[in-house]
Amino acid sequence: MRDPYEVLGVDRKANAGDIKSAYRRLAKKLHPDANKNDPKAATRFSELNAAHELLGDEDKRKAFDRGEIDAEGKPRFQGFPGGGPRPGSGPGGGFSPDMNFESFNFGPEGFTRAPRRGRAGGAGGFGGFEDILKEAFGGGRGRAGAGSTFEPEDFGVGADVHAALTVTLPEAARGVTERLRLPTGKDVDVKIPSGISNGQQIRLKGQGMAGQSGAGDVLITVSIAPHAVFTLEGADVRLDLPVTLYEAALGAKVRVPTLDKPVEVTIPPWTSSGRTFRLKGKGFPAKAGRGDLLATVRIVLPEGRDADLEALMKKWQDERSYDPRKDM
Repeated sequence: MRDPYEVLGVDRKANAGDIKSAYRRLAKKLHPDANKNDPKAATRFSELNAAHELLGDEDKRKAFDRGEIDAEGKPRFQGFPGGGPRPGSGPGGGFSPDMNFESFNFGPEGFTRAPRRGRAGGAGGFGGFEDILKEAFGGGRGRAGAGSTFEPEDFGVGADVHAALTVTLPEAARGVTERLRLPTGKDVDVKIPSGISNGQQIRLKGQGMAGQSGAGDVLITVSIAPHAVFTLEGADVRLDLPVTLYEAALGAKVRVPTLDKPVEVTIPPWTSSGRTFRLKGKGFPAKAGRGDLLATVRIVLPEGRDADLEALMKKWQDERSYDPRKDM
């Protein structure tokens, strides 16, 4: 994967807010739903989510900046102790056939120096990196520490596959099963649990790229799409509830949407704009319990000008004026 800073288009000194803003901006631009005719859209969106997952986590970001992990979050080889060149390395860090190798054996007396190996083409062949590892782990077969075998195929684990999936807020609340096409071309059914959080990962064990020692995993980053009505704040859900001028003045029963189904709420007479009503247990599912729905009243005037209403308001202004900002 490319450098995550390059993927998000941010400077290495960017703060957490800059990274979050860049991710949100690019997520809207690169989302597969907005690029249905682009076959590479899913791959770019998956790369974006992987970059945000790394840089959005403070510990992972620091580890990446220190060079301890790569852009996919995998540990980097840090070299051999002492900071010098790798044992047996030639100029530029490569192995040279002219180099002599000095190895050590481990036995009852601890580490002992073994005879030097010759150059490539000698009686024992090229004493390369594999030989060094085999000697470090005992060199033969048997119980661990006294002859364990170090086989090259032990490294043949398949690669993980990263993918991205976007669900609506109601789907994230109730849970849903979505069919997803992976970058590999494979289709999988993904079960989204109720109450999943934005940016959370789902791991499908053994469904990644195959290898000699087994297949890797599929890591799916789930995003919750912005909703036209609801805003998620932790486990609580907020919405603006439009009411008419006469409903606010006289009181009324109004229909309020929720993540499940609409409910009826009583607006008492003389309700001011900005008053918030709390609907217990109508929010988003969470480990500590379902949150609440917070409906904030917004008084909305009718579309177009109304001469009678304006005349009434003028009379009210002349006879019963008041200052709602007197305490500001």
